[in-house]
Order: sequence, then structure tokens, then C-alpha cells
Amino acid sequence: MSLLADLDTRGKILRVLTGIGKGILLLGFLYVFICSLDILSSAFQLVGGKAAGDIFQGNAVLANPVAGLVIGVLVTVLVQSSSTSSSIVVSMVSSGILDVQTAVPIIMGANIGTSVTNTIVAMMQAGDRNEFRRAFAGATVHDFFNWLSVLILLPLEVATGVLYKFTQFLITSFNIQSGEDAPDLLNVITDPLTDSIIQLDKSVINDLATGDEGARNKSLIKFWCTVEKYKVTHQQAPHHVHELLVWPTERHHIFAYTTLPDLAVGLILLAASLLLLCTCLILIVKLLNSMLKGQVAVVIKKVLNTDFPFPFGWVTGYIAIMVGAGMTFIVQSSSVFTSAITPLVGIGVISLERAYPLTLGSNIGTTTTSILAAMASPGDTLSDSLQIALCHFIFNIMGILIWYPIPFMRIPIRLARGLGNRTAKYRWFAILYLILCFLVLPLSVFGLSMAGWIVMVSVCVPIVVLIIFVIVVNVMQSRCPRFLPKVLRSWDFLPRPLHSLAPWDAVVTSMLGFCGNRCCCCCKCSNCCQRNDEEAVRKGSLEVYDNPAMSFDDDPKDTVTHF
Repeated sequence: MSLLADLDTRGKILRVLTGIGKGILLLGFLYVFICSLDILSSAFQLVGGKAAGDIFQGNAVLANPVAGLVIGVLVTVLVQSSSTSSSIVVSMVSSGILDVQTAVPIIMGANIGTSVTNTIVAMMQAGDRNEFRRAFAGATVHDFFNWLSVLILLPLEVATGVLYKFTQFLITSFNIQSGEDAPDLLNVITDPLTDSIIQLDKSVINDLATGDEGARNKSLIKFWCTVEKYKVTHQQAPHHVHELLVWPTERHHIFAYTTLPDLAVGLILLAASLLLLCTCLILIVKLLNSMLKGQVAVVIKKVLNTDFPFPFGWVTGYIAIMVGAGMTFIVQSSSVFTSAITPLVGIGVISLERAYPLTLGSNIGTTTTSILAAMASPGDTLSDSLQIALCHFIFNIMGILIWYPIPFMRIPIRLARGLGNRTAKYRWFAILYLILCFLVLPLSVFGLSMAGWIVMVSVCVPIVVLIIFVIVVNVMQSRCPRFLPKVLRSWDFLPRPLHSLAPWDAVVTSMLGFCGNRCCCCCKCSNCCQRNDEEAVRKGSLEVYDNPAMSFDDDPKDTVTHF
């Protein structure tokens, strides 16, 4: 690639025009990408919105904090929006159906459920193992942070009520007056396109959650939006004033006059939005790879991933947290922000270590918007609405204080790195992870919680003890095996399917045998593909530097993932 100084005038002009054209295309694809995320959320609400409203109706169930947490996860996964599920909770608190203390675990669950979006986005990069390895790690670091925070803070909240008491103290200490609505920044740009495709009446879900049976027969799809009234005064007779009712002014969208049920429209939009999301992501990645080459890539890498000089290196991460919070406040969605940086992690522009504080900041940014929205509540419900929003905010702050300031405690990075390496080798494991983490596990815990505390403790405690034992043994196997009994220095004494995914991979590969010898982005189909990809995984690492275009001055390190 020739340098700009080596080109003649015509070449320089073409180079500049090409760069400008690629920049405009990138912004266009990014715009469509964000709109497709909005449509994906609408599709999920059409498919599962009413079910989400029904789930929230069980007051006796929600009184169980574990059940409340799981319901928060499931509902947010169903509607693909933590702001929607949080607004349902606020509506229930405002109407007296839920008290604030009961709603706190549900808000924690919503925090977990919102991280599924960027995990789905990461799977769109499964065509290249190294990109997929980095992207999936960059997405799931959000999952691990949320899950680990809940594992620490939910028992603490149940035992002491620390979040409830602290936020109640804040509410009573300050004479907080109603504020303005949350700023509508990104939606001003995206609404013209998304509103022309689909418009939803989200109050139907709220009505179902608050027990309005009449909402069960209502459609979530808006058929017309506003009714305008005009007063016409005749100039000849000023005392004659006529009120003219004009036919509803409709902001037309594609499904404004549809006779299809909500489920059918939701499935259509789900398929279309996923296709659009995947296409935009592929094009964005290709454009970024073509733009970020050579010295440009090196400069961008150093700017984004270099720490401040000693002794101020520790400040860099906290600035990244503030940047993540500010950007999320601007776009008003943690899902949009984390989904936007996921492909950048995948192609190696942002390292996993830098993506982590950006994600933590995103968690804070999404709560500030809900705080502003809560401050716009009426005076009689202001304190409860604001307290719920503050619980969400303080929960994330406490999680950051646990898992970020001390480098040793940045466990989500190590867990995400290990999972990224595993899913790069066995790409089908990513789908299994999504199903287990966001569907099977929440449903299983919900079922156990419904059976009572005795049953749940009897089943969960042995499983948790086993998991802790396996983790401790794994750490000791890698760092101090001499302190372990000889039999525990490896897992070879167990049947191979219990300590290796290779036998399961053989089963999955045989089930997908129709692929033959053709390479597929979702499975390892041929020996050639398998050999080349495994070699790439052995050579690569989760750092930013294993993008070939950005590896001029850094050496990759081998990463070993244990059982």
C-alpha cells in the first residue's frame, strides 16, 4: 500500500474521495444497524410482549427475590429492552401493585437480560474464528459482570436491604422536584425510518402487567397515532365558531392496516431485522477492515488502547468508564452502544481490556436516562419511581467497585477470554451458551423457586459447591498442581465427555454432516477448515494485536483454557 506522499495529485484526490465515500457509507450502515436493533426490539415485543405482561402479574411469585430476578431476566430477553421492562416495573410500583423492595431484584434481572443483544450481535461475526473469538469475548464480558454482580449483591440485598435503605435515605434527604423528560437524542434521527416500518403501543404491556384484562384483546400495533381538531372561525361572523373534527392524521407505517396477528408480524420483523442486522454488520466490518490498514491502524490502536504514562495509568480505565456512560446517555441504550463496539472488538480495533470499562460505563449511562425519566413522574409517584431508578444506578456502581478498581478482581475479563477461546474452537457452543444462560438457567431457577426455598436450596447448593470445587481445582492445576492429590492434577480420570467438548463436537459435526467438505460459518465441516482454524486459534490471542493489520509492534501470546 503506497503512502499518500508517493501519489500524484490525481491519486491523492482519488484517495481522499475514496476515504470520504467509505466514511459516508460507514455512517449509513451504522445508521441502518442501529435502526435494525430498534426493529429487533419491536419484533421481540410483538412476539413475547403480552407474555411478558402476563409474567409480571403474579404478585405472590414476585415476592420471592430469586423468582423476581429470573422474571426480570426473562422479560427483558423477551422484549429486548431493559428500559421497557424497567418501565413496566415502575408502572407497577406507581400503581401500588409492587413495593419498591420487591421490585429491586426484578431491576437486577433486567440488567442481566439487556446484555443478550450484544451477544447475539457477536454471533454475526462467526464467519472468521479469530474475529468471533474476540467479538464473543467482548460481548460476554458484559454478561459475566452482570451475573457476578448479582451473585454478590442479591444475597446481600435479601439479607440487609442495603440498596433499598440507601436509596430511601437519598430520597428522603433531598427535596427532589419533578424534572424534565429524558432527552430524546438518538431517536430523533432513527424514528423517521423505524416509525415508517412499525409503531407499537407499549402501554398495552403495562396495562397487562397492572391487571387490565381489557388489554388482552388489544393489539400492540398502532393503527393511527394522532387525532387533530381545528377551530374554524368565519370572517363574516366572528361569533360563529365551528369545531371541525378531522380524520385521524396517520403517520403511516407498513403494518398500519394489517390484519395479521401480532405474532405473525413479530416473526416477520424478527427475520427481517436479523437479516438486516447481519448484513449491516458484515458490511461495517469489511469497511472498517479496508479503512484501518497500515499506519492508520497502528495510530488508532495506540490512541484507543494505550494507557496514560506512569503514574497516571490507572486513570485511563476510569476515563473509559465515563466515555461509555456519556455515549450511552447520548444514544439512550446500553444495547445499542455495546452492540456498536462489539464488531470493533472483533476486528481488533478495541482490546478486551479497554472494552471492559467502556461496558461498565454503558451500564451507568443507561441508568441515568431512567433517572431523568423517573424525575418526570407525577408528584404522588415521584419518590417510588425515582427510588427504583436509583436502585438500578447504585447496583451498577457497587458492581463496578467490586469488579474493577483492583486488577486482580477483574474476573469478568478472564472468564470472557476463556469463553471466547472455547467458542472459537467450538462455534456451536455459542448458541448453547445463549440458550443455557438466558433461557434454560432462568427457567430452571424459576421452577425451583416456585417449589419453595427447601427444594431450591437442596438442589442449588450442591451444584454451587460443585462449581466452586471445579473452579478451585482448575486454578490449582494451572498454578500449583503439587498441592493437589495426584488423581486431581488432571481431569483424565473422568469420562472424556465430562471434561472435554471434543466428543460433543463430533456429535454436532455429524448432525451437520450435510455441509460436506464446504466450510461453514457455524460449524467445523471439513478437516481442512478444522486444521486451518485450529492453527489460527493456537497462534492467536484475545488481544487487539492479533488483527494482522495491527500487529506491527506486538507479539501475540498463546492462551490456554482449562476445564
